[in-house]
Amino acid sequence: MSFSEDKPYFHNIDFSTEPLPSDDFEQANFVNCSFAELMGITLTDCIFTDCNLSNVSFRNSKLDNVTFLDCKLTGIDISVAKDFALQVKFENCILDYAIFEQKKLNKSIFSNCRIQGADFTQADLSKSKFHNCDFSEAVFSNTNVSGVDFTTSKYFTIDPTINNVKKAKFLSSDLAGLLTRFDIIIK
Repeated sequence: MSFSEDKPYFHNIDFSTEPLPSDDFEQANFVNCSFAELMGITLTDCIFTDCNLSNVSFRNSKLDNVTFLDCKLTGIDISVAKDFALQVKFENCILDYAIFEQKKLNKSIFSNCRIQGADFTQADLSKSKFHNCDFSEAVFSNTNVSGVDFTTSKYFTIDPTINNVKKAKFLSSDLAGLLTRFDIIIK
């Protein structure tokens, strides 16, 4: 661990074998680190770059303005994180099978991410930003995607009869992903 201008900096540390030095981090940078658990941790204005957080549970963790860049987050469970001040940003990340169930993520940003098989059941994504994301087999059920622009994303299946899609934007070529439930053929 080193410090730069009073900001903690962690580089090349395997926190699955070493304990975290604290349970409260503010403006910390984690680079090329691995994690097994982040339960009960408070993260405020933190950045994770090139980290492996696969299958990490954020049970009772506070994620306030946390950015993940080029990280592997397969199977993470955000649904058990604290609701208060929850704000996350994902860029160039793998979020396959991540769980966002019942979370208010309306200020979150997902850019150039693979989000295959993720669960957004009953999540509020209403003001989230999605840019160039792959939603293959992602679950949207009773999800609020109102006002979300999906025009640069692909492979989503969102049933407008069970999700709030008011003012959401889609390309006409992606209409099949909205009409799957009706078992119709679109040419």
